[in-house]
Amino acid sequence: MKIAILGAGVSGLALARFLTEGGIALDDLTLFESAREVGGLCRSKTVDGFTYDVAGGHILFSKDAAAMQWMKDCAGGDDAFVRRDRNTKIRFEDRWVHYPFENGLGDLPKSANFDCLSGYVKAWHKRQVDGSEVPKDFASWIRWRFGDGIAEHFMDPYNEKIWKRPLGEITSDWVAGRVPDAPVDDVLRASIGITTEGYTHQAIFYYPKRGGFQPITDGIATTLMSRVRLGTPVVSVVKKGESWLVNDEEFDVVVNTISLSLVPDFVHGIPTDVAEAMRTLEYNSLVSFLVALDRPEHPDLSWIYLPQRAQGPANRVTYMSNYSPGNAPEGKTSFLIEITAPGGQPYPGTELEAEVLEGLEHAGLLQRSEILFTDRSEVRFAYVVFDHDYRRRRAAALGWMEEQGLTPLGRFGRFEYDNSDQCVIKARELAGKMLPALQRG
Repeated sequence: MKIAILGAGVSGLALARFLTEGGIALDDLTLFESAREVGGLCRSKTVDGFTYDVAGGHILFSKDAAAMQWMKDCAGGDDAFVRRDRNTKIRFEDRWVHYPFENGLGDLPKSANFDCLSGYVKAWHKRQVDGSEVPKDFASWIRWRFGDGIAEHFMDPYNEKIWKRPLGEITSDWVAGRVPDAPVDDVLRASIGITTEGYTHQAIFYYPKRGGFQPITDGIATTLMSRVRLGTPVVSVVKKGESWLVNDEEFDVVVNTISLSLVPDFVHGIPTDVAEAMRTLEYNSLVSFLVALDRPEHPDLSWIYLPQRAQGPANRVTYMSNYSPGNAPEGKTSFLIEITAPGGQPYPGTELEAEVLEGLEHAGLLQRSEILFTDRSEVRFAYVVFDHDYRRRRAAALGWMEEQGLTPLGRFGRFEYDNSDQCVIKARELAGKMLPALQRG
């Protein structure tokens, strides 16, 4: 059985590795990758001794201990990683606010603290009394869940930076299961200065000692590289009876991890309405900046959020050199800056860097005299956008592919908001489903 895997990001690589670990012969696999290296969204870049992750700051943690250990083992085992305690803050004017925001109200100026606490309690009480259903749009969900104060001071401006569209155009589906509900007692305690913790599932994370996050995907790929065709874009996929022609080469099974919105460009025979559904799935791109600093150490922070417009276009800053000492030369430090852009539109031009640095300086995060250099990377497919037609478009796309026996996998291969560990978990699950049929031949 000849198997083609389209794309050699974390999902495609993990699937191939699980299949070979399950007994599939390596020679039966072929991975097609348009880039000159594997890794996809997990790639990293090193410039003059400074390393950063090109698709934003990644960390390794998972509720699935087996998946996390597998990722570690592929990259050299526990000794190849540093263990970090998450220390995340929100920069609010000239203050550090505990994260998540509702657990840090006591760090705010008194008037903002009152606005946020009053709104939170009113929203909580209204939910108890009304028993109201979860609003379908994200803008309404924010106020239903957090109240007007937190919406106005944090959630609205921060999310507008990320999503680059009115929040009412986005559904609330994507936050289900991703945003834990802080107990109202914790919010009350936080407001008067008693420390409370949220998002404890991320309290500890791991990161490779050297090379950024990419050693994980490089490690997964070590046993597969003879079957990875780098610099080989998929230009044609045609169904031929029970098999497939990929770039005119015959395969029995095809698994696609390439973005659904690109599938009509190379898969033949897609009905017009399905192709339109694929092409109009919404997404955001990402511009990342490495900022190399002539600064011997950072505050003990992992990453921070910048919700305010005066802080510039960046929404998140990762203290990259705090993740691992190997991410910067000795005696130097670095930031990783993230700015989203609407998918399918031109990236912001050269003026973006000046706006970013001005905002960081305004936020008190750096002085221009500390900057050694910057480096810019762009990633076309970064965030799935859950607009109100997302479910219909996605169902049409996946339904047709599954009817044809063209298997979708991955964050953009299925248009799901999955982190790297979830990509590995779903690749493991798919391999488990595929192996019995493949072994029967």
